[in-house]
Amino acid sequence: MKEPVLVIMAAGMGSRYGGLKQMDPVDQHGNLIIDFSIYDAIKAGFKKVIFIIKHEIAEDFKSVIGNRIAKYIDVEYVYQTLDNLPEGFMAPEGRVKPWGTGHAVLSCLGKINGPFAVINADDYYGRRAYSMVYHWLKNAEDDHLYRYMMVGYLLANTLTENGHVARGICQVTPDSMLENIDERTHIEKRGEVVVYTEDDGKTWVEVSEDSMVSMNMWGFTNSILNELKNRFQVFLEKEAVRDPLKAEYFLPSIVQELLEERKAIVQVLKSEDKWYGVTYKEDKEDVVAAIKKLKADGLYPEILWEDKNRRN
Repeated sequence: MKEPVLVIMAAGMGSRYGGLKQMDPVDQHGNLIIDFSIYDAIKAGFKKVIFIIKHEIAEDFKSVIGNRIAKYIDVEYVYQTLDNLPEGFMAPEGRVKPWGTGHAVLSCLGKINGPFAVINADDYYGRRAYSMVYHWLKNAEDDHLYRYMMVGYLLANTLTENGHVARGICQVTPDSMLENIDERTHIEKRGEVVVYTEDDGKTWVEVSEDSMVSMNMWGFTNSILNELKNRFQVFLEKEAVRDPLKAEYFLPSIVQELLEERKAIVQVLKSEDKWYGVTYKEDKEDVVAAIKKLKADGLYPEILWEDKNRRN
C-alpha cells in the first residue's frame, strides 16, 4: 500500500483576518492551530503534507508555516485558483470567492496517487482523530465501491458563541456508515437551542446538539479526484450559473452524490474530542485557553517544535 498523505486546505487562510500575517498565534511560542494539527499528524505516522494555498499568500505562508514545518515532514504545495476550470469556462467577472472545498481538493489532481486525508487549516481536531484516519488509510482500498471514511463530531462540540458556522449534518447507520450528509451553511446557538437557516434568517429550524457533523476531516482513496473532476463541469453549468459570485463546490456534497448513486460507502469514526477553531477573532481566547490546558495535561510539550522532533 502507498503511504497516506495529509492534505490541508489553506487557500482561505487570512480571508476573515485581512491576511495571513494577521492570524494570531494560539500559544506564547507563535504556533498556529495548523502547527498542532501537523504535530498530531506526524505523531500518528503521516510523512508528507500537501498544502492547498493561493498564490497571493504563498510567500507569507511559506515564511510563517511551510519552511519550518519542512524540517519535520515532507512538504508540497498546490494552488487553488479561480481560473482552474474545464476547457471552455471562465471565472465570472467580479468573482473573488474561491470555488469551495471540492475544488480545493481537485487542485491535487495529478499530485496524489494513493490514499489521503483532508483537513481544514484552521480547525483543531484532536490527537486521536489523526491516529484513526492514518490507520484506516493504511488499509484503504476500493473494490466494487469507493471506500472512504470521515471523522464525525458531536455538533455541541463544534459550535462557537461568537457567530454562525457551516457544518455538514450527518445521518449515520447503527453500524457507523454515513447514510446522508446535508451541508448547512448557517448554524448558530440561540439561547438554549441550536438552529439553522437556509433563507437568510426568514425561517429557522432547530437541530439537536447531539447531531453528528462533518468537520471536513476525510479519508479518501484517490478515486475521489476523478469524481471531483467529472462533476465540476456540471456544477459550473447549474449551480454557478444561478449564483456566479458565491456558489461553492462543496466536498461533502460530492460525497453525498456518490452515496445516493451507491458508488461509495463512507465509514464514520466518531471523535469524542472538542473541536476548536478561529472562525471569528473572538474565538481566540477559548482556543488559547484550550491549548494551554492540553499542554498542562501533557498532550503537547511546552515548546512544540524542538530539534528532537526533527525527522532523520
